[in-house]
Amino acid sequence: MMITNGFDMLKKARAEHYAVPAFNVNNLEWAKAILLACEEMQSPVIMQVTGGAAKYMGNFKVAHDLIKDMHDALGITVPVAIHLDHGNYQDVQDAVAAGFTSIMFDGSALPLDENVQKVKAIANFVHDDHLQLEGEIGTIGGEEDGVIADGEVASLGDTLRLAQAGVDSLAVGIGNIHGKYPSNWTGLKLDHLKAIAEMISDEMGIEMPLVLHGGSGIPDDQIQAAIQLGIAKVNVNTEGQLAFHQAIRDFVLSNKDLEGKNYDPRKFLQPGTDAIQAMCVDRITVFGSLNRA
Repeated sequence: MMITNGFDMLKKARAEHYAVPAFNVNNLEWAKAILLACEEMQSPVIMQVTGGAAKYMGNFKVAHDLIKDMHDALGITVPVAIHLDHGNYQDVQDAVAAGFTSIMFDGSALPLDENVQKVKAIANFVHDDHLQLEGEIGTIGGEEDGVIADGEVASLGDTLRLAQAGVDSLAVGIGNIHGKYPSNWTGLKLDHLKAIAEMISDEMGIEMPLVLHGGSGIPDDQIQAAIQLGIAKVNVNTEGQLAFHQAIRDFVLSNKDLEGKNYDPRKFLQPGTDAIQAMCVDRITVFGSLNRA
C-alpha cells in the first residue's frame, strides 16, 4: 500500500472508536520495529518524526526516505502516514518539502492569537498539497522544583478557536504530560475531553479526530476511556525509549554483549529493537487498532 496522508485512517478511527498508534521514529531500528509490528497486527500507523529526531538522522529528507524505503523493502501492506511531530513553522516547511504526508504545527506555547494566525497560514499551503494538519492547544504540565502542574488543560473557548482555524485533527489538553508521569499525577480530565468533543460537534458539525499526546505512562483504562470520547490518535515515544533502554541494559548487565560477536551493532541493538516491536504490539492491542488496516 502506498504511503497515505492519514485523513481516512483518523476519520475511520474516530467513527469506530479506536485510536491509530502514532509511534515516534528515532533511527533505523525504530522504523523497522514499528513497521514490522504494525504489519503483524494489521494496524494502520502514523510514523512520526520530531525536528530533533530529523536533525539526529541528518534532516527531514533523510528521515522521510528512511521510513519510505524501509516500508517498501519490508513489503508493508497496512496504511502508513509519515508525520511531523511538534513542528515549528520552519519544521513544517522543511517536512513538506521532504515529502511528509501529515503535519503537526505546535504553536501551543505561543499566544493564542499567534497560534491561530499561523495555523490558518499553514493550513492554506498544507491543504494545497492534500496533507493532513494537526494543531495543539494547551500548556505542558509536569513537575519542576517540587511544583506540580496538572498537565495540559485548554479552555473550551481557546480550543474551539484553534479547531476552527483549519486543522484536521487537534491535540487537546486534558491533563496529559510529555515524558514520565509523576507518581502524584491526578489522571486525565475525561469530563473536559467529553466537553471538547461535544462542543466541536455542536459548533462545527463534525466529529473531529482528537489527539492524545504524552500517551506513554497513562493507565490503559484511561486511554481506552478517552478513545470512546473522541481520541483517534495516541502518541507514543517515551514508552519506546524506556523499552529500548531497558532491553539493552539487561543485555549488557547479563554480559551477553561479551559473547561471540555480540559487539556487532546489528546484534548489540537487536534486544532493544525486539523490545520496541513488542511495545508496539502491546499498544496496538490497547488502542484497539488490531486488524483495522
